[in-house]
Amino acid sequence: MEYFVHPSSIIDEGAVIGKDSKIWHFCHIFGSSVIGAHCSIGQNCMIAQNVHIGNNVRIQNNVSIVEGVRICDDVFIAPSVVFTNIKNPRAFISRKHQYMPTLLEKGCSVGANTTIICGNTIGAYALIGAGAVVSHNVPAHALVVGNPARIVGWVDKAGVKLEFRQNRAYDSLDCSVYEMRDGVVVQIES
Repeated sequence: MEYFVHPSSIIDEGAVIGKDSKIWHFCHIFGSSVIGAHCSIGQNCMIAQNVHIGNNVRIQNNVSIVEGVRICDDVFIAPSVVFTNIKNPRAFISRKHQYMPTLLEKGCSVGANTTIICGNTIGAYALIGAGAVVSHNVPAHALVVGNPARIVGWVDKAGVKLEFRQNRAYDSLDCSVYEMRDGVVVQIES
């Protein structure tokens, strides 16, 4: 086995887990899920069927990744984040055929106790503040907080707030150049 699984966790037959990934205490990984290489799945997590998780993803304790969620590479999910997959659930009505997709794009981070309503995309390198309720798409590099989540700034790849001068800002990691266009941040040089 090229990955670590704590003995208290359950990995269903058919699950695909990448090299050097770690599955910690009391997790359940469903059989048709895919977890990439170099991932860490914290204590008491559930990865549902048909979920795809990219490489180098960090999922902290007490997170259930429900069917319909797709997580790209380098994403960070803090403890107790909540995902949904139905907008109008009822215990007495089966709506499994109505699951709505949720996409977390490369490098984004989601703060502790955030709720992400299904059908939305969290853009690349976006930063979601702790306790936010995400009910709309979040653009790449946006810094969002609150309920409902609202944009309060923009961040670079390292999560450092971008300071714009004449509609341009520079990435603290690699000096990439960003430009503000029609209310969103666009990388124009790297």
